[in-house]
Formats: sequence, structure tokens, C-alpha cells
Amino acid sequence: MAGAAHCSLQAKRLLLDPKFEGYKLSLEPLACYQLGLDAAVAEVQLRDDQYTLDHMRAFGMYNYLHLDSWYQDNVYYVDQFGRVMNLSVTLDTALQKPREVFRLPTDLTACDNRLCASMHFSSSTWVTLSDGTGRLYLIKSGKRGSSASEKWEIVFNEELGSPFIIAHSVSFVKSDSHSLAVLLLRVEKDELDTKGSGFHVTLEWVTVAEAKEGHQRYEIIKRRVLQGKSVPHYAAIEPSGDGLMIVSHKPFTFMQNESDKLEENDDAKVSNEKKDPLYYWQQTEDDVTITVHLPQDITKDDIKIHFSPDNICVTLKDQPPLMEGMLYSSVDHESCTWIIREDKSLEISLIKKNEGSRWPELIIGDTRGELVMDSSQCAEIAESLMHLTSEVMNPNPEKENPPCNAQELEECDAFLEDGTSLCRFDGDTLKVTHIINLGSNQYLFSVVVNPREMPCFCLRHDVDALLWQPHSDQPENMWEHIATFNALGYVQASKQDKKFMACAPDYSYAALCECLRRVFIYRQPTPLATVLYNRKEGRQVGQVAKQLVATLEANDPILGFQATSERLFVLTTKTLFLIKVNSGN
Repeated sequence: MAGAAHCSLQAKRLLLDPKFEGYKLSLEPLACYQLGLDAAVAEVQLRDDQYTLDHMRAFGMYNYLHLDSWYQDNVYYVDQFGRVMNLSVTLDTALQKPREVFRLPTDLTACDNRLCASMHFSSSTWVTLSDGTGRLYLIKSGKRGSSASEKWEIVFNEELGSPFIIAHSVSFVKSDSHSLAVLLLRVEKDELDTKGSGFHVTLEWVTVAEAKEGHQRYEIIKRRVLQGKSVPHYAAIEPSGDGLMIVSHKPFTFMQNESDKLEENDDAKVSNEKKDPLYYWQQTEDDVTITVHLPQDITKDDIKIHFSPDNICVTLKDQPPLMEGMLYSSVDHESCTWIIREDKSLEISLIKKNEGSRWPELIIGDTRGELVMDSSQCAEIAESLMHLTSEVMNPNPEKENPPCNAQELEECDAFLEDGTSLCRFDGDTLKVTHIINLGSNQYLFSVVVNPREMPCFCLRHDVDALLWQPHSDQPENMWEHIATFNALGYVQASKQDKKFMACAPDYSYAALCECLRRVFIYRQPTPLATVLYNRKEGRQVGQVAKQLVATLEANDPILGFQATSERLFVLTTKTLFLIKVNSGN
């Protein structure tokens, strides 16, 4: 993780409602339609050797219903005969039976260690599909949701090792060549792990591209593997195929082949040799001074320095930037200056916008500089930390700043060795470029709001649930807070039997289902058609948030759960339910 920029998620205050009063239970009836399935869903039960929590989270809690976000109200599932079945809804009162759009060529029951079949919709005309036996299919589907234009045709079909499920996929064009990147999830036996569960989790990032000679032939051009010790909550490839984002409880790292390891060892030897810092910097409460040694042939005209409130860029001649990046804190960029000293060194002066604050680093993530402190600054820091250390156990308990007493720490104060984090990996360097420690922000679910963007993820913030949209092409706004589901973080914590969570792509409601029958819907605040007053305070209430509960007429466990702006789709072993949540505009 060295060199990665440590970031934070910035919530938008305008999207928060501190005066939210809670959900009112609504008894209004919900229209619920059910369709009997011709054949049962191809559910795969966990085997005796799949006993860990990771197996349960990856395969036991798998969502067998797949929502095609490129087309409205379009869902798919795989039945026990290996048929990919589709239901496309236009009118609730004229529902058709699910129709077969594709049949897997392999016999699903022939493989003893198979996993559930999985699929992902890479684009409006491309689908990635796995039969659960370790075989990957890339399929050109045509325009989906319509029997006239939908025709699934296999263009790539290859065995990729042990069984996996598809976590995510994207379709993109690079260098005039069409490519698909697919993320494959496996839970594998780890013989070296003697103290843990005995398993590790791998994410294989496979890139398949159109062959140079064309003729619609595709071949694998890259295979990269990440390994971790927990199933990721969220894993998605950037739309451009240049990076990867993962939310997980334990960190993931790229596994390298032998040639890469030799190169890395050579790099490590070079880096271990003592190198002079690229620049030196020192600070006071008001300013920061940077000193850079210049080559002999550099003149004043060769130096270009760009100051902005949060960034700096230093360029010599036509070379790549010598220093570039985001400053630790804001500066008064109009007051920043630079001069060339007599000893041929460049001296840059930055004026701090927040006076008195001490910077632990100059440019975020840049380790090529060295902080120089004078003796008075060292003494000041040592004195400020003096109260945290002592030769004697709690020598003066009446002191204003007593030393930390470990016995007074509560369970909530414990710092986990592996906390949940959000990491962004670069596809070329295979290193982490950005990392966010999510701490107590519990991961809840993911949803596709715009199929051309990465999936959004929902995190608990205090009592609320905040929805975040990743923007891989906007480094300054890489994770945007786009919606808030009031009090949902608090509400979902009380549902101990919950299995799936989802929300409408237009944020109008969130929903969760239990393992059996019950579905809870939380409509976000909407204006009232009639005048309503708060009895206790006597003030008029402008809008109300409602909770609705639907009980399904089924004894089979819920296997799939998806939400659109108007409907909830709930899949059991033999039935597909449609719950009309919102009426169409």
C-alpha cells in the first residue's frame, strides 16, 4: 500500500436530512404478480467441504436473479436444464411466461464440484456467462429484451481452470480493438494457511480482445490474479478497463509470476541503495519552503511552476514534471513565490491557508522528499507527546492529560488489524493508487444507476445509508455522494434474517428481503396530497417517508432479488414474483 493516496469520502450536506422523523407504516396494498416457472432455478447447495464464511457469502448467498440494467425491467435466471430464461416486463397485467434465450452446451449435473451458473451484462449487446464448471462464454446477444432482435451467439468459449463465478465485466474499445474485461471470483484451498480457515479468495482479471486478423475471433491477451483472505463486498472494473476497485474486509494483492518477481527484486535492490532525496522541505506555522538542487545547464527560463490552491507542478525544460501532485493542505496560491539561489538551487515558498497546522507530508503519496526540522521544532514535538509516555504506571491520575490506560478501553475502541477498505488498483502497475479506510462505515449493497458507469455502492454513515458513485475518470472527485436513504443504516441493522438489499436506480425507495417470504420497502420522503399536522408540535408536515411490507405466498427460500424504478423482482425456487412499488410516470 506504500505510495497509495489515502483519501476520504466527502458526504454532501444538502443530501442529508437531520430532521428526518422516521418511516410511517403504510397499510396500502401492493400489487403483487407471480409467475410459475416451467423448471426450477439451478440452485447449487454448498458441499461439505465448503464450510467457511467466505463460501457462504460468495456462493450460499448468491443472487440467482440478474438484472439487465441496459434495458428497463429486464431480468434473467438460469434453470436446472441449463437454459437462460428471460422476463421482460412492459405491462404488469399482460405478463408473459419467462422465455428461453440461450442454452448452456454443457451438462450442469456432470461436474461434481460445480458452482452456480453466473452472468453479467457487459454492454447493451454483450454478455459474459459462466456455467459454474470453470468455463467462460462471451456472447454477442443483439438488442436484448425483444424476441425479434435478441439472438445469443457464442464468440468465445474456453476452460479457465477451477470453477468460478463472474463478479463483474466491462466492454470497451482500445486502439481500435474491441475488448472485454471479466472479473472471476474463486474460493480456493490454501495449503500454507495452517492457522486460518485453510482457504484464500482469488479475483482473476481476464482481458479478452478481438484477434488482429479480425473475423470476429477473440482471444485472451491478459490474465492477472489478486489474492486476499476475505470475499470482497464489492469488486468492479473501470469502464475503460484501466483499473479496478475493491471493497473488502481484508486487503487484496496481485500475485506475480516468476519473471515479475525477478524484476521486482532488482528494483528492490536499487531502491535499497541510499538515494539522495529529490527535494528538501521545511515548515513553520505560516509557510513551507522547498529546496530543489538544479542541474548546471538549467536557467530561469527553463523553469515552469504552476501553483493552485491544492496542487503544485514543477517542470524543468521539456522534461516530465519534477514535482507534481496534491498538496497535503491548501495554500494561498497567489502569494506563493520561487527564486534561484546563488548555489544553483531552486527555492519555492508556499503560504499556508490554515496557519498553525503542521503538515506530515508535502505532496500526498510522494516519498521522494525529506522533511528538515530544526532543534526547536523537534523539542516542541517531543514536549507535546510527553504526556503519552511515562516511566511509571499512571504516576499522576489527577493530571489534566493523564496517560492512556488500556484497561479503560471498551470493545468499540479496539482497532482491527484488518479494517474494511476501498482500494483502487492500476491495471498497468498492478499497485494500489488510492485507498480509503471505511472504518465503521458498514457496506450494505451495490446497485447500477447508470450502466455506462461503475456500479454504485451503499455504505452506512451513522444511522443513514449513503450511495456513492465511483468516477474513475475524475481523480479529484473519484467517489461522489449521489443519494441518501434516511435511517436505512439503522433500520437494516434490526433485520437479523435479511438476505438481500437493493434500491431503485432513481433512489425513490430501498428494499430488503428476508430468507423467506417477507419483503420490506422503504419509500423515501414524498410530498403529501393532503394537509397533515404533527400532533405533539402542532406544525404542518410537508412530506412523509413510508414503510411497506409484502408477504409472498411461497414456502420456498428467496434465491434472487432485484429492484427497478417501478418494480421489485423476487425469485424463489419455482416462482418469480413482481411487486409494483411505484406507478410509471
